[in-house]
Order: sequence, then structure tokens, then C-alpha cells
Amino acid sequence: MKNYLFIITLIFIVACKDKQPKLEVLQGNAIGTTYSIKYLSPTDSNFELKIDSIIKAVNTSTSTYIPSSDISKINHGDTTIIVDDIFEEVFKKSEKIYNETNGDFDPTVGVLVNAWGFGPGAKINELDSLKIHSLLKFVGFNKVSLLNKKVTKLYPEIYVDFNAIGKGYLVDLIARQFEAASIYNYMVEIGGEIRVRGKNQKDEFWKIAIENPNEDGTRSFATIIQLKDEAMATSGNYRKYRTTTNGKKYVHTINAKTGYASESNLLSASVISKGDCADVDGYATAFMAMGLDKSIAFLKKHNELKAFLIYADEDGEIKTFASANFEN
Repeated sequence: MKNYLFIITLIFIVACKDKQPKLEVLQGNAIGTTYSIKYLSPTDSNFELKIDSIIKAVNTSTSTYIPSSDISKINHGDTTIIVDDIFEEVFKKSEKIYNETNGDFDPTVGVLVNAWGFGPGAKINELDSLKIHSLLKFVGFNKVSLLNKKVTKLYPEIYVDFNAIGKGYLVDLIARQFEAASIYNYMVEIGGEIRVRGKNQKDEFWKIAIENPNEDGTRSFATIIQLKDEAMATSGNYRKYRTTTNGKKYVHTINAKTGYASESNLLSASVISKGDCADVDGYATAFMAMGLDKSIAFLKKHNELKAFLIYADEDGEIKTFASANFEN
């Protein structure tokens, strides 16, 4: 009888070991960038087809680089488009962040981005102050509305571009897929935007590195943090900033209010929250437009956000700022 019990116990232990969560890793390309997804699954669940389906749905709805997408049709004047739930959610998130940041986050800046030659649309040659002033008429997310899943633009020339929030939103959709499958230990990263839950295969909180903006092209890290059921997005020109003759460093961000590329000493903004990755993606973008001082003031009013900012001081030296609630 004792041997019989021992055999049963041994079989039970082996069976339990077989059911231990297995680390799965998925890598690929999506929305013009790369993705890396890790998750612990007690089964041999394969999410590749589901993820491909999500990527396709997001592209079909909101990609400005696909002429047949809903957003491209809307930008080209089609007023008959009935948008899907993806478009509607991204629109509402964008509207919220636009209002909170007083327009520093503005998805209609796309007409200016195109004009300067940084977007999918046609570049305007010999762009002068008169042309810029005329384009500003078509900038302002308050000039666009969404009612009963139909978009109305104050001017047909208004160009809506959700790229500044799109990567974070795609991260959220994939994370929701894991949640629906009762997988609660995962890390989803798309183009540097990240959302995690639970712990990794070593039973540790997921560790994420924030890069230094090295001018020589090398890679080093400003800090390494642990994310605990949080999302993080980083915006910045890590290696694409300009150094003046007196050593000052600036990045260029198209200002939706002036139409020009404003110079900012804020080189990188990493924003963390318990909320959606799409939201912190939008805030990180807004911070680059705000600059250092306005970003710090904004953080003091929004304790739900944590942030790590990399900037250049008056002497051109690289410095960092961490919000009071930031923990690494």
C-alpha cells in the first residue's frame, strides 16, 4: 500500500511539473516597427494568428500608410465611412489627451508633418510663413467630431493621424487578448511601448531599460526599472538632436500651435501608468511638445502618472528628472 501511495504521489508531482507555465516568445513586425512579446502559459497556446488578426484590424482602421484604411479614406474626404470600435476608442482617447494637454497632443498636426516632409503625405516645397499660416487653419482636434460612428471635419483638408498613440493602443489590444485567455504574466512591447502584468519566468517583476540619448550611436542605459502591472511609453529623439556651436542640445517637434518645428531641451520622456499604454503613449508625445518645464508642471497635477525625463541643461550636459512617485 505504501508503494502504491508513493507511485500516486510521484505521478501527481510529475503532472504538476508538466503544468508549470512555459515562457513563450513571439517576435515580428507591425505598424512600421518591431514587436517582442513574452508570456507564461500553462498550455501550448499559440497567439500568433490572433496577434496577426489584431494588427490587420488596427491597420485597416487607423493606418495612414494604407490608402484603403478608414482613416485614409476620411482624410481624403470620404464622409460616408462608418468607423469601427477601434477607431472610436482611439478617437476618444486622443480627444481626452488633447483637452488635458491644451492641444500639445494633437492628431491633426499631420497636415503640418506632411508639409514638412516627415509624414506619408506630400511635402510642400519652399514652405514659408504664409503657407504655414494657411495650414494652421486645418489644425486643431476640436475641429473634428465623432457622432454615431461618423467623423465630421470642419474643413475637408483636415488630416487626422493617430500614429502618436497607435503603438500604445496596439499593445493594449494584444494585452487584452491575453487577459481574455486568463494569461496573467506577460510583457507586450511594440516599438518601445510596453505593457506588463505579473512576473517573468524567474518570478521577478519585468525589468525595462530606458536608453541614454547617446550622440555617437552607442547604446547605454539611463536607468533600469521594474514595471508592476503597468504600461510605459517613451517618446524622444534619442540620437536625432541638434547640437549648436555653443554646445546646447535641442530636438525638433512640430508645434501644432505655431506650425514650426520648436526646439526643446527635453530629449526623451518615458511615462508610466497603471492605465492603458495608449494613454501614456499620448502623454509622452505631448511632453516632447511641452518641453521640460511644462511637463514637470503637468506631472504635479497628474499623480496617476510617473515619468522619467532626459534633458540637456544650459551647458549642454545630459541630465535626468524623475517624478516624485517614480521608483526604479
